Amino acid sequence: MASRKEGTGAGPTSSTSTTGVASGKGKGKGSSGDSAVKQVQIDGLVVLKIIKHYQEEGQGNEVVQGVLLGLVVEDRLEITNCFPFPQHTEDDADFDEVQYQMEMMRSLRHVNIDHLHVGWYQSTYYGSFVTRALLDSQFSYQHAIEESVVLIYDPIKTAQGSLSLKAYRLTPKLMEVCKEKDFSPEALKKANITFEHMFEEVPIIIKNSHLINVLMWELEKKSAVADKHELLSLASSNHLGKSLQLLMDRVDEMSQDIVKYNTYMRNTSKQQQQKHQYQQRRQQENLQRQSRGEPPLPEEDMSKLFKPLQPPARMESLLIAGQINTYCQNIKEFTAQNLGKLFMAQALQEYNN
Repeated sequence: MASRKEGTGAGPTSSTSTTGVASGKGKGKGSSGDSAVKQVQIDGLVVLKIIKHYQEEGQGNEVVQGVLLGLVVEDRLEITNCFPFPQHTEDDADFDEVQYQMEMMRSLRHVNIDHLHVGWYQSTYYGSFVTRALLDSQFSYQHAIEESVVLIYDPIKTAQGSLSLKAYRLTPKLMEVCKEKDFSPEALKKANITFEHMFEEVPIIIKNSHLINVLMWELEKKSAVADKHELLSLASSNHLGKSLQLLMDRVDEMSQDIVKYNTYMRNTSKQQQQKHQYQQRRQQENLQRQSRGEPPLPEEDMSKLFKPLQPPARMESLLIAGQINTYCQNIKEFTAQNLGKLFMAQALQEYNN
């Protein structure tokens, strides 16, 4: 289970436990256990609950998390309900997160509400969600429940008028590497994993009942038209500047990681040269001893004389690269909207002149 804790970092501090996850495993009628999830269908009520959860407990870069409930029908994952993780600090040692979730699902089952565990959700701060904590949590969920997903809700982007809610799953290649727990450069190269092959996005469809659609249509008619002009505002918010600052921070981290890896490669090359020189000296000395009729030197364990250097783990580099890619995509979308408005304003100005 992903547990929610207080924190001010860009991502949550999550831990995992499969005790409560496995109990929620289930499928709808007509579903196939071997079929992968190709589509996520979310009830509008679930989206409103996630948004309300962040508005009540999320502040700034505070991350909120919760459990997704629903069922699997063929290759479609239907999310029909959710509930949040309670807000608590690390000092609450008596609080049992898994027991809390089990009691919540048991209570929902008693009132005839879908209670099967199908994943989890969390908010993000300017798209900063590609972290090791999220990777570990989603691996535990997906290892216990094959069809589980993680929903990423971006409240800052949503506040600008565009709902940002995306579903992600770990790719099969990354699942195999996480099972082996070998994140060395050789293992990642053998598995052919790059930052593009870590997460796969699943299309989302938000479904409402006919009564809800009628209500939304009536509310849209009653909404004030004067507020809609804000979408055409040419002034850019601090969203772009903040995203660029976070992007530069990740680029600096990537640069430091590259320096560490280059240092490891230089030290490895230097050790190989020393090993080769040592072997040549022993070979020459053995030839001299053989010419004098003396026995050769005893064999020595080269691994003890030259201990192999520990290669740096490359998973952190992949996560940083994936986060950089996410920032670039967000900046691309944001600037595309602003450029479109600027070109439209230019065309209107030329038409009026």
